[in-house]
Amino acid sequence: MYMKKVINTLKNQRGLTLIELLAVVVILGIIAAIAVPSVGKIISNTKEDAKVAEALQIINAAKIAQANDSTKTSWVYDAEDTDKTNGELKEYLNSVKDTSFTVTFDATSGDYSIKGHDSASIVKSSYTETTVVPESELTAKAQ
Repeated sequence: MYMKKVINTLKNQRGLTLIELLAVVVILGIIAAIAVPSVGKIISNTKEDAKVAEALQIINAAKIAQANDSTKTSWVYDAEDTDKTNGELKEYLNSVKDTSFTVTFDATSGDYSIKGHDSASIVKSSYTETTVVPESELTAKAQ
């Protein structure tokens, strides 16, 4: 008897009403409206962090190059320079997105800096691509 009652109850059930379905769609729309801009900002921040990390990687390559030849204090990277007359850092870098930049070493202070890299405007909004960005500012931005 009990089983028959349960079966009859299940047969009498209806699907979702249009109002219930509409409520679910509205709730999903609100969640999407909140989530999409947040995901876009996360992606943008990740790209900026990658540019700063690349600049630090380039400076570390210059440190290795300087350890191999302590007379040099400036390194130029030019992706278009196939005969390596200006691309002294090419042998220390596998792949970088930026195609042209200069790294300098100040022997008196022991500081490295980079010029002509995309990371300049990320470190400070007032910086341009021609601004010399010290390693200390890149490191501070990376943290």
